[in-house]
Amino acid sequence: MTGYFSDIWRLRHFWMALVRIDLRQRYRGTIIGIGWSLLQPIAMTAVLCVVFSAALGQSIREFTPHLLTGLTFWAFITSIVMQGCQSFFQGESYIRQHPAPLAIYPLRATLGAGFHFLLGMLIALAFVWCVKGFDNLPALAALIPALLILFVVGWALAICMGVANVLFQDSQHLIGIVLQMLFYLTPILYTREFMLEKAPRFAPIFDCNPFAVMLELIRKPLLDGRLPSTWAISASSIFALLIVGLAALALYRYEKRMIFYL
Repeated sequence: MTGYFSDIWRLRHFWMALVRIDLRQRYRGTIIGIGWSLLQPIAMTAVLCVVFSAALGQSIREFTPHLLTGLTFWAFITSIVMQGCQSFFQGESYIRQHPAPLAIYPLRATLGAGFHFLLGMLIALAFVWCVKGFDNLPALAALIPALLILFVVGWALAICMGVANVLFQDSQHLIGIVLQMLFYLTPILYTREFMLEKAPRFAPIFDCNPFAVMLELIRKPLLDGRLPSTWAISASSIFALLIVGLAALALYRYEKRMIFYL
């Protein structure tokens, strides 16, 4: 296992170059370039905030950072899952030409999505500082392990989705449907407190939804200036271990044979 990660690190210039190529291709020919990564979540948040803040009885000042962090988080999850499905097909030419750890291709998707996720989080942080001040500074250190857990889960998810889609190419379409369902079962457009007040029977869904608890790891220190709950930390860590184990098993079983499925 140590040797496997050593090989990944040895090839760091290769997969970092792939990430840079993806970012350049995404914004090639545009006027404001990477600025679109900033405008898209801001515009989406502005539209949805006007509608849902009124429907939920939330003040725009409180609801805007809640919605922005939720949309940015979900964009990250959606991006790594859907791009992860295509990661091995996208890297097929490299896989055929040069033997390398296959995990670098889902890593490519994860780093690209992570870059845009961090931009969205910086926007949310700037907004919180503008409207609430700097009271959350002491708790921001909790974002470091939270982001690490999110990165590990994202990379492992991309690996699992990539292997699944190579073996069964309808996986990508099925996963898209599952993501749509999970979007509404995760407190993104609404607050957890609002839903528990209106429908307390849904509490187990939020407590067992790994994406909901991982989102709490981000929101608590960023928006409330408080540490995440022990349950959120424990559940997120357990989910990370499970998904990493599944990704390791998938690579162990199919890495050497993957080329025959492409």
